[in-house]
Amino acid sequence: MFVKRLMLIFFVIFIFSCAHKEDKQQAEPVLKQIQEIGEIKPEKPPKIKLKRDAKNDYSWEISGDAADEIIKADRKLRKGIGSE
Repeated sequence: MFVKRLMLIFFVIFIFSCAHKEDKQQAEPVLKQIQEIGEIKPEKPPKIKLKRDAKNDYSWEISGDAADEIIKADRKLRKGIGSE
């Protein structure tokens, strides 16, 4: 009889200890950072220096990393200002 009660007590303690640990693990959110997202750098827009001379004509200097963006900016300036 004593052995059955002792085993029952160990069994109940074992069940409650396992259930208690699961609750703690589920309550804590796990955040994982994907390295690929951290490595992505935003593209810098092209830098445009707009100049106007004494004859009210405009000229500009465009610099940047992406050649396609520089060409697009140049086309927009030519179309908008109508110079050259």
